[in-house]
Amino acid sequence: MKKDFMQAVIFDVPGEPNVLKVGEVAIPVPGDRQVRIKVAAAGINRADTLQRRGKYPPPPGASTILGLEVSGIIDSMGSECRKWKVGDRVMGLLSGGGYAQFVIMHEDMVMDVPDSLNLIHAAAIPEVFLTAYQSLVWLAHLQRRETILIHAGASGVGTAAIQLALALDAVPIVTASKEKHNLCNQLGARATIDYKTQDFATAVKAFTGNQGVDVIIDFIGAPYFKKNIEILRNDGRLILLAALGGGKVEEFNLLSILSRRISVIGTTLRARTNDYQIRLTQEFWKFAKPLFEDGSFRPVIDKILTIDDAAKAHTLLEENKTAGKVLLKITDSSAYHS
Repeated sequence: MKKDFMQAVIFDVPGEPNVLKVGEVAIPVPGDRQVRIKVAAAGINRADTLQRRGKYPPPPGASTILGLEVSGIIDSMGSECRKWKVGDRVMGLLSGGGYAQFVIMHEDMVMDVPDSLNLIHAAAIPEVFLTAYQSLVWLAHLQRRETILIHAGASGVGTAAIQLALALDAVPIVTASKEKHNLCNQLGARATIDYKTQDFATAVKAFTGNQGVDVIIDFIGAPYFKKNIEILRNDGRLILLAALGGGKVEEFNLLSILSRRISVIGTTLRARTNDYQIRLTQEFWKFAKPLFEDGSFRPVIDKILTIDDAAKAHTLLEENKTAGKVLLKITDSSAYHS
């Protein structure tokens, strides 16, 4: 490999997972308040698969390399960085660039990895837990004893949301395929609904004594929208994180939203401002770090693959064959301690 170059997962044209390949790109140079991280592992996310298909371009100025979260070791720092030192074990959220041997990140976006956490496993934390925290705490304002329905409960964000709901003393119920119910139950879901064989609205009404739920976290969009509104209580909050099933809802009566004072909130995290992401990261980690240290929170990992297996990782995600996160191990783990 040429000097000042690194390995990264790249693709020349949008398409199926097989367009992904390992190539050489320039090693990024940190700016004044940036750190450079030697990447141990990167998390795989739905946004990556959409970007690969040409449907989710990176924000202006972001790396065009896939990857929204990493863990690793600080390798170098900009001249004005004061919070970290070379060799620190860290993790963080990115706007892009994670599927590579090195990434740069603003020093205020970095979270330290507790000694109790395996450094590779830490790559499964930033995107899903920050998304869940933004959704449940900042947007839904989830309260004690409220009931929350989490669609795709065995997904990365779903497994994080279950744990976070319990920490907030709320009642999480989930939809997931039958084979993933055990995982959701182990994490603390109070009820699990098989979306393939059950009508989730009917099941929610049965579990809640026909009262419905206070908050819904949804990734599906249009196919679930009417039933989501149907089962929300007065002053309920629907948080839309994606529209994987489609974005167009037809023949819907808005009076059902108005009469029950329902809030419908759509959000993405990647396109938020740096200031927003920094505030979210710092508030989340102040809240969550002790819970990771004492074992109350844990990253949920389905598979750990190598950088050469990026196409396989994307295929697994798109075929819904995963429960929890898929990680790409970027650097030989012998270079790190657990």
